[in-house]
Amino acid sequence: MRKYALPLILATVVGGLFLGWKPLSAIYLPSVPPDLTNEYICIPTGSSYEDVVALLLKSNIVRSETNFRWVAEQMKFDKRTMRAGRFKIQPGWSNRDLIQHLRSGEQSPVKVIINSERLPEDVAGVVSQFIEADSLAVLQAFRDPALLKELGQTPETIISICIPNTYEMYWNTDAPGLLRRMKKEHDMFWSKNDRLNKAKAQGLNTVQAYTLASIVERETNYNPEKPTVAGVYLNRLKINMKLQADPTAVFATRDFATRRVTQVHTSFNSPYNTYMYKGLPPGPISMASIPSLDAVLNPEQHNYLYFCAKPDESGTHAFAATLQAHNVNAEKFRAWMRTKGL
Repeated sequence: MRKYALPLILATVVGGLFLGWKPLSAIYLPSVPPDLTNEYICIPTGSSYEDVVALLLKSNIVRSETNFRWVAEQMKFDKRTMRAGRFKIQPGWSNRDLIQHLRSGEQSPVKVIINSERLPEDVAGVVSQFIEADSLAVLQAFRDPALLKELGQTPETIISICIPNTYEMYWNTDAPGLLRRMKKEHDMFWSKNDRLNKAKAQGLNTVQAYTLASIVERETNYNPEKPTVAGVYLNRLKINMKLQADPTAVFATRDFATRRVTQVHTSFNSPYNTYMYKGLPPGPISMASIPSLDAVLNPEQHNYLYFCAKPDESGTHAFAATLQAHNVNAEKFRAWMRTKGL
């Protein structure tokens, strides 16, 4: 009997090691491939365990579905509703590492880039490329009466909380959360560089300053002349002169594709048309960039009341203090346009 004891013991030990090795390898050995094509996974809000498993397999993040499911069961990860968010996955992670990270690890934020979009629907279309909320949900948030009241805004002024910039936020930020974040960033913006007092010095509140900045934004792309343009409009406001800003007439008609403002635009009856009505329009005509906002808060001091495009390809403007001088500048521009066949 003794001669059979040692082999039996060895067989038992080897069998035990084999049986033990399989679960240990499923738990601790690398499961995530070293050559991931995409190291991020986005788990939508409301996803089930089966949804997550399917997503992991589709993204080739786990090598063995059987091993992953077994470890998930041991770690009680297979619950009904899973944690949503965007998570960075490290190549070579074990199933245990992966599950721990999906359950309690840090989310990886996304960079949401918002430029000077024109309308809330444009903003919605842009931000929906970066976060889970789709463009319809974001647009509905812009129009939600309860949320507008919470943020202290109206449908006409809500876009004024959007300061063009790059923001870090979580991928699963919902649409109301996005606007609340924009309001927070808006408040921080106005709290810096004495901006509130500078707006007050111009006789403007934050919405009015933003509204004027939105006009400056659509008048010129050349940042160095924005304080000059802002000064023209502020001079007009001070003497109760109509702003007669072409971008407001374009906004009123929604004819954003036009290359030339005509009487059709300037005679269109709308409170946004500053050819028809004195003062500022009811709200911004687009988002306003930080250079445009700061131009309104730090305008150039001058006596100009008029400006028109220069007769060249620069895209800049010629300024004038009198209508007579302005007419001379305007005729120069029209003559130049005729030489271009326009």
